[in-house]
Amino acid sequence: MKDLFGKALLDYHNGNYSEDIITSTNISDEDELPLPYLFRGFKEMPKLEQKALKLVKGTILDVGCGAGSHSLYLQEKGFQVKAIDISKGAIEVAKNRGVIHAEVKNILDETDTYDTILLLMNGTGIFQELVQVSKYLTHLKSLLKPSGQILIDSSDIKYMYEDEDGGFWMDAHSNYHGELDYFLSYKDEKEVPMKWLYLDFDTLKLACDTVGLNCELVLNGEHFDYLAQLAL
Repeated sequence: MKDLFGKALLDYHNGNYSEDIITSTNISDEDELPLPYLFRGFKEMPKLEQKALKLVKGTILDVGCGAGSHSLYLQEKGFQVKAIDISKGAIEVAKNRGVIHAEVKNILDETDTYDTILLLMNGTGIFQELVQVSKYLTHLKSLLKPSGQILIDSSDIKYMYEDEDGGFWMDAHSNYHGELDYFLSYKDEKEVPMKWLYLDFDTLKLACDTVGLNCELVLNGEHFDYLAQLAL
């Protein structure tokens, strides 16, 4: 990984903002990811994220924290938060912005336990592929205190396969429709392609059932997205 995401965050934070991140997938064209959006305050966050931040309790693990916007908001509310991300640049930015406990770490390497685990901005993305969902959920379950919760959001992207007649052109012999190849570029440099998973709620609930987690739908978003609460 070249950490172009981290490089972009550092550029913005250090006043060197000149262009945005460009993203695309194997089923979608290029799109801009505006850097200012990654530094947003609570009022600029989508309703799903605002709802999640209102539901937190106790000690918190912010997974894939990016520039640290969620962690900063929760710190200001008096919560004890640990922020982790695999991007070295993102963690540097989060620390510089004031996140007290921020660490470069993969969630699968985390061992402490928490009252709330946050996975926002398509939190299921880090699962990468459907076959890995149970592995990640089992590990997340091991990080929960007895009355703990996981707050996670995602989207059912089935709509992206819909044709003009309202039918769907998904190949019955292909992988799960939410498994995407994700491409990112910044300032004419391309990141190493990665796997990224969008998970519909019913599939998430079924996976939770198999690993002994209760899964409840908290809120539907405005565009096929949702927030779910997982608990022991």
